[in-house]
Amino acid sequence: ADVRAVLFDFSGTLASLEARDEWFTGTGFDAAQRANVMDRLTHPTASVPHHAWEYRDLDPALHREAYLHVLQTSGLADEHAEELYRLVTDPAEWSVYPDTAFVLTSLRLNGIRTAVVSNIAWDIRPVLTAAEVDEFVLSFEVGAAKPDPRIFTEALARLDVPAEQALMIGDSEENDGAARELGCSFALVDPLPIANRPTGLIDALRVHGVAL
Repeated sequence: ADVRAVLFDFSGTLASLEARDEWFTGTGFDAAQRANVMDRLTHPTASVPHHAWEYRDLDPALHREAYLHVLQTSGLADEHAEELYRLVTDPAEWSVYPDTAFVLTSLRLNGIRTAVVSNIAWDIRPVLTAAEVDEFVLSFEVGAAKPDPRIFTEALARLDVPAEQALMIGDSEENDGAARELGCSFALVDPLPIANRPTGLIDALRVHGVAL
C-alpha cells in the first residue's frame, strides 16, 4: 500500500543529544564514563531497579526521579546529577539530524501526514519548531509508552490513516518496531552521532518507496 503517513521516533531518530565536555567538569569522569552516562540517558534499554523506572515516560516527576537515580548510581554527585538532568531535558541542548527538517517539510508538501511518537516525559515540540509536524503523540500526554500498541493506535487515529498505509521510523527494534503488530511498516535507523548520519531518514523512506 502507498505510504500516507509516517510516524517518527524522536531521540536517535529525528534528534540527538550530544554532550559537551564541560557538562562533566568536576566529575572526574573519563571519556568512557561520560559516554556510558549519555547512553543510559538517551538510549535506555536495560531495566533499572527503581520503583519509578517502569513509569518514567508517563509522568514528569517519576521521569526526573528515575533519571536522577541513574545518574547518581553512575557515580555523579547530587549537584552534578541535577545539572545534567536539567541539560538533558532542555530543548535548546538537542540538535536535529541534517535531513530532519527537509524530510518533514517534503512529506508535508507531498501530502503525507506525520506524527512524532515518543516515549518522553517533557515537551519536545520546541526542538522541532523549524519543521512541520502534524501530531505529537508523547507518552506522558497520552498515558501509554512504546511498545504499548495504544500509543501507535492514538497516532494513527489522530492522523486518520490506517496502519497498512503508515510507516514507523525509529532506532529501537523493540519499541518502535512494535508498530508492525498493528500492520504498520517499519524502518530501523541507526542512532549515530549527528555528523555521521546525513541522510538516514531519506534513505529509510526511499527503501519504503517514499521518494522526496
